[in-house]
Amino acid sequence: MSLSVGEASVTREALLRRATALLPVLKERAARAEQLRQVPPETVQDLVSSGLIRLGNPRRYGGLGIEYDAAFDVAWELGRACGSTAWCYALWTVHNWWVGHFPESAQEEFFASGPDVLASSALNPTRGTAEPVPGGYRVSGHWSFSSGCDAASWAMVGVQHPNGFIWALLPRPDYDILDTWFTSGMRGTGSKDIVIRDVFVPEYRTVDPSRAGDGEWTGWELHRRLSYRLPLRCMTGWDLVAPLVGIAQGAIDEFTSSLRGTSGPGRTADSVLVQVRLAESAVEVDAARELHRRAIRDMLEKAERGEEFTPLERARYRRDKTFTAKLCVQAVNRLFEASGGRALLESEPIQRFHRDVNAASHHQGISWDAAAEDFGRQALGLPPGPGRYG
Repeated sequence: MSLSVGEASVTREALLRRATALLPVLKERAARAEQLRQVPPETVQDLVSSGLIRLGNPRRYGGLGIEYDAAFDVAWELGRACGSTAWCYALWTVHNWWVGHFPESAQEEFFASGPDVLASSALNPTRGTAEPVPGGYRVSGHWSFSSGCDAASWAMVGVQHPNGFIWALLPRPDYDILDTWFTSGMRGTGSKDIVIRDVFVPEYRTVDPSRAGDGEWTGWELHRRLSYRLPLRCMTGWDLVAPLVGIAQGAIDEFTSSLRGTSGPGRTADSVLVQVRLAESAVEVDAARELHRRAIRDMLEKAERGEEFTPLERARYRRDKTFTAKLCVQAVNRLFEASGGRALLESEPIQRFHRDVNAASHHQGISWDAAAEDFGRQALGLPPGPGRYG
């Protein structure tokens, strides 16, 4: 399943088959990922060897010449087996796509070791600062929830400076990892804390995410990749939602397989309650997947036409993104409630899907309430509320 750097003829369908081929081993390792509280090293190697991470890379840095949105299909597939693996995969991939928005010098430095480099991120700026100095910034702070940091050789952090908000890119020697990740769900993501103590970050290793693809066109000018012709803020966050679609589909798969062929009194295939709950959850996951696809397709088509993204459209994308997550949570919760006492056993995969989908939905970037309020205000002609962006 290994991929050569020069491979250029791979298709979306072939990559999805590679993802599907990993499902049996990811299912076997799901419990171990929780025990390790990070993606197992052999799984990281499988993802790298399969070439799936390179869906985020610009072509000049080992990318596959396929648009970045194909990574969402892969995350949906991987999530059916292990939500933590799908989550880290989606983030490692989007980070490599994000780097394509940075100045060219940063991209050259990031990919200098080859196309299979991994990065984690921690973008909440509330505990990070950047002091302007000649040639860059002195960065300090403490950030939480840096998923996949154990396997990464770079980190991207969000920091405030006197003129606004930036993302700063730092190599592994410049930060410490604190093992704080003891959680009820998504245990295998290893989303530990990042600490930076007065480190110099050159200006070329920073980017303003609010301008990337939205007035600042480095990514588009360097790579001519359609996803770099639309606002980074519009595309960001769909990487968080895609694993939830996969987790919800995994719960449906597990629920169905555990009951198929059963009969008699109680929670069996004969039960109308079981049948109706399965139907409701299945259609919610199908709807979530289609809502995700429609939004991404709409953004790429607008980018191809060179159209502006209006505030209302941006609010609609955030609404659809967070509602996709909401549908997935509802679908899994309904099936878990119908699964009986055995669903509480650690040996039953559905309890892990249930814990993972609810844990993942707590990410600030996919909060339904904030996105719903923002869309409602925009639709009613009111200004955005404080702190809203997109």
